[in-house]
Amino acid sequence: MSIRFNIDEILEMAIRIETNGRAFYLHAAEIESDNKMISFFNKLAAMEEQHIRTFERFREDLTDTEKEGQIYDPEGQASMYLSVMADTHGGEGDPQIAKTLTGKESLQEILNIALSLEKQSILFYVGLKDLVRQKHGKDKVDAIIDEEKQHIAQLSEILRNVRVS
Repeated sequence: MSIRFNIDEILEMAIRIETNGRAFYLHAAEIESDNKMISFFNKLAAMEEQHIRTFERFREDLTDTEKEGQIYDPEGQASMYLSVMADTHGGEGDPQIAKTLTGKESLQEILNIALSLEKQSILFYVGLKDLVRQKHGKDKVDAIIDEEKQHIAQLSEILRNVRVS
């Protein structure tokens, strides 16, 4: 038996991952003493919040077929499984990453961590794409990946500017 997902389930994971990513930046802001960096981390958290809203809109526009369950799950255990997958995939969704911050990291270090986490998330979604049938929204996984690529581009631009200044 192979595991299959639909795009609704993938988006559920994506929202959880972005929520955890937002928590990472908010934690970075909490432990920071420099007001400029606090503001910057809050802006990054707002970017994650925007991703959450984008993925929520994606979910609202899904067809019934794209939401169609792949397994019989009367006890709702699939949602719990999806949460665990989102929390432990090793990318930006890992809630433990924020706990590793000490407050002594430079902005450049935090941005490099964030970029690495975003890249891991893209790899996670690329792997999940193979677990979604075409009729259940396989093509829409690309939209999630595109959103993450945009975030990498934004973070990379910010990192370039930090290195220059």
